[in-house]
Amino acid sequence: MPMRVAVCASGGGSNLGALLDAFPPGSDAEIVLVISDRRGTGALDRARDRGVAAVVLERPSSGEEWNALLAAHGAELVVLAGYLKLVPAEVIARWTGRIINVHPALLPAFGGPGMYGMNVHRAVLESGARESGASVHLVTEEYDRGAVLAQARVPVEPDDTPERLASRVLEAEHRLLPAVVRAAARAGRPVPLSQPVENS
Repeated sequence: MPMRVAVCASGGGSNLGALLDAFPPGSDAEIVLVISDRRGTGALDRARDRGVAAVVLERPSSGEEWNALLAAHGAELVVLAGYLKLVPAEVIARWTGRIINVHPALLPAFGGPGMYGMNVHRAVLESGARESGASVHLVTEEYDRGAVLAQARVPVEPDDTPERLASRVLEAEHRLLPAVVRAAARAGRPVPLSQPVENS
């Protein structure tokens, strides 16, 4: 039986698209639910286009609403793919070790409150770092503090802008996140990747 996966997204859902493409029917994992804290997002449209249940949280801070929704769809793994709000503590407590997040930097650097989207890429460039990348980590009650399961490295180019760097990091995310979900499906739980995900 495939692992049942719920994906949470606040925006366009490009990482959701990568997951849907990576796991067609008959795969190790199945996307059974997409959750958003916002109406009218691209992520919800992508889900509906693929026949996946798409739900907007009425109260994103309500652990009770989250847990009821995840249980109703039989979710076994929760993936935060561009979900920008803090997940309620009750949800993390119930799903400890089964919630993962993709972050557009090499954690532990450039993580924490406010470190999302272009804020991350600006911070990387302003720091003078020579490489960036994507990280997938377990979710805890603190932003970006859970154990890192896998990373994909992306060189910083001399003429990079935040937008250029963001584009290349997003490509890395689209390879990294499905690889981590596939490993979780095969192991029955999120596990560190044994092999690095190469940047192409």
